[in-house]
Formats: sequence, structure tokens, C-alpha cells
Amino acid sequence: MRAEWRNGTGGTDGYAGNRRRRLPGDPTQAQRVARMIRVDQAGEFGAKRIYEGQLAVLGDTPIAPVLQHMADQEREHLDTFNRLIGDRQVRPSALYPLWHVAGFALGAGTALMGEKAAMACTVAVEEAIDEHYAAQRDSLPDDEEDLRAIIERFRLEELEHRDTGLDHGAAQAPAYRLLSTAIKTGTRAAIWLAERV
Repeated sequence: MRAEWRNGTGGTDGYAGNRRRRLPGDPTQAQRVARMIRVDQAGEFGAKRIYEGQLAVLGDTPIAPVLQHMADQEREHLDTFNRLIGDRQVRPSALYPLWHVAGFALGAGTALMGEKAAMACTVAVEEAIDEHYAAQRDSLPDDEEDLRAIIERFRLEELEHRDTGLDHGAAQAPAYRLLSTAIKTGTRAAIWLAERV
């Protein structure tokens, strides 16, 4: 269900299914879309750094071409959101230095645990991103068809990454459930922060 957006006195201004009146301090439609672009750009930058960290450790192994393919897609996603940040004059996340270090550390750290742990990282991140992108897609107003199409295309590519991770033994990683839960929790926290800071 798509969002219904009516701005003005007494109108609604919320996500799909949310028909409450807009309260003082609630973000406007434009502010919500700007948050989406900001968090997505930061997230794609973090994903790029995760793959850079994994390739720094596993770059000379048979899994390297698989990682490089996913990294190339993340770079395309980042380039798209970099363009949208500029075109729409959206302030990027102030936490870029954190995403720079944390993304690389997560990628390299899981790669040091082995190829399957690196793939488990991919699966966990991509499952959280699938939820995130699906919620964004469903909450965009009708006049954001182009952005909706971008988000949906990227969501489907992120699901391909998840499937690639599963195909390469992610579920056989040491302490898979614990690792997956920790990474998903961290990804969701990063999403929340990047929307706001």
C-alpha cells in the first residue's frame, strides 16, 4: 500500500496506513524523502567499505570475483545516491568517518573469520536492507515514482547478494545465528542513526 500524502491544514502527512494528523515537529514529506536519500547514501557507502574490507583479506582467494561483483553493484548504488544527494541538495550523514571505519572493520573482521563468515555478514546486512528498502518503497508518495523504482531495483540486487551469500555457505559460518543477529542489530542501528545524523 502506498502512502497517502496530503499536506495542509488538518491534513494527513504520514506513511502508508498512518492517517494521524501531522503534529508540530513531525517531519514533512520533503524531510522524510531527504532522510531516505541520506540514509541510503550512507548505507551504500558502508556496504562499499564492507566489501573493501572483505577483499583486503580475501582478495587472493577463489571467492574474490564473487565479492568484487557485489562490490561493483554497491559502487553503482552509491554513485546513484551520491547523484541524488547533489541533485536534491540533501545533507549527507555527518557520521561518514564512522561508516568509513566501521564498514571496513566489519568486512575485514568477518573475512578474517573465514569465507563463510564473510558470506554470513553479507546475508545479515542484506536481509536488514531488504526490510529497510521495502519499507521505503511502500511509504514513498506517488510523485516519487523514479525514486521508488531505484529503491526497488537496488532492493532486488541486495536480495541477489543475500542469495549469493547463502549459496556460498553463509549458514555454515561459526556461530551463524549469533553473528547474523549481531550484524542485523548493528545494521538497523546504523540505519536509525544515518537517518538523523
